[in-house]
Amino acid sequence: MSISRVKEYLTASGFDARRVVELETSSATVELAAAALGCEPAMIAKSIAFGLGGRTVMVVAAGDVKIDNRKYRERFGAKARMLSHDEAVEKTGHAVGGVCPFAVKEGVEIYLDVSLRRFESVYPAAGSSNSVICMSLAELERFSGALGWVDVCNPR
Repeated sequence: MSISRVKEYLTASGFDARRVVELETSSATVELAAAALGCEPAMIAKSIAFGLGGRTVMVVAAGDVKIDNRKYRERFGAKARMLSHDEAVEKTGHAVGGVCPFAVKEGVEIYLDVSLRRFESVYPAAGSSNSVICMSLAELERFSGALGWVDVCNPR
């Protein structure tokens, strides 16, 4: 199960995996996660995985934004092509609804979108469709192994 790998990864990285919250209800979408947590949707740190030639790129962004194809193309040199449900599992190790920037398969390039910088803390998924973690941006950057910050999103 992906959530077990996430907890093991976080623990091995020095993060208190007891902070992972397993909800009684689904947190598979931004709206469901925000409702379950009682927070604004923007605070949900959604992880979006893309195929880029032979590479897998993951962008973690605020829940109230969408990928801007022009910005994405300028930053990564190609059109944004989200992974299918099957590809997400194969390439990241996480199923859609639980995709997160922790315990991903080797070679996944993780970037944080500047849309997250509005918040001190955000809620990324933790490897299942009903798990989340509250993390500061510094923690998210550190424990995700992000390669940097990008500006590839716009408000919905």
